[in-house]
Amino acid sequence: MQHRPLGRTGMMVSPFGLGTMVLGRWGNRDRASCERIVHTALDAGINLVDTADVYGDGENEVLVGAILGHRRDEVVLCTKFHHPVGGDTDPNRRGNSRRWIMTAVDDSLRRLGTDRIDVYQVHRPDPDTAIEETVDALTDLVRAGKIRAWGTSTFPAEEIVTAHWAAERSGAIAPHTEQPPYSVLSRGVETDVLPTCERLGMGVLTWSPLSGGWLTGKY
Repeated sequence: MQHRPLGRTGMMVSPFGLGTMVLGRWGNRDRASCERIVHTALDAGINLVDTADVYGDGENEVLVGAILGHRRDEVVLCTKFHHPVGGDTDPNRRGNSRRWIMTAVDDSLRRLGTDRIDVYQVHRPDPDTAIEETVDALTDLVRAGKIRAWGTSTFPAEEIVTAHWAAERSGAIAPHTEQPPYSVLSRGVETDVLPTCERLGMGVLTWSPLSGGWLTGKY
């Protein structure tokens, strides 16, 4: 397995990553099968594993953390925050505010059974929160050692640029990665998101590269 730089994080990752959204409650409920999938990927040289707090209402992070176990240090572990978890109706337990970020990261660390997250991703933009607040909060988490790097997911190009400007103005850490939807059936990011990431030196971690299964031949 070849490896390549993940943007300017200094971390090297395999060109293929393992997205785990459908392991557990949202898909494959067979624990033994989930374990085989993860360990087969790691044995093949894949070293990037991606999850999110909202997958299975937190169950996916628990499952991934347990399966990785003693192999945790072999992987670049990525997770995300933004959405409410477990149907929580509290309006302050979601979004991209400092208040929620500081709670969400500790919840994810506990569920994953680890003391740090390699790439912590903002799952979606939040129009109700100033990007400066989000950038500063994530910078504090990097400096505290709870996360190694942070990124965005499904952000339009202009909001990626705005995040970089906000970081530059305050001396904070700009996003290291972007995770856009991208496949041969979904190529809109080629117009502006991918060129923006390249210009800013960001790593790109695509989601749904098989277009939700349409490119696997199962339909």
